[in-house]
Amino acid sequence: MDHEVRITLRLPADLHAWLVTQAKSSRRSLNSEIVYRLEGERAVTEVGSDSP
Repeated sequence: MDHEVRITLRLPADLHAWLVTQAKSSRRSLNSEIVYRLEGERAVTEVGSDSP
């Protein structure tokens, strides 16, 4: 990342717990897990927008 921005994020407790579990199973921090998933979704969205 060239530049980082800090945000405050409110999540439902069950979503937070699920993300924590996913992060632990992937041996990532919670922050890294959220960034990983958002970047993956962005890549899928960008590929999908290339088609007519």
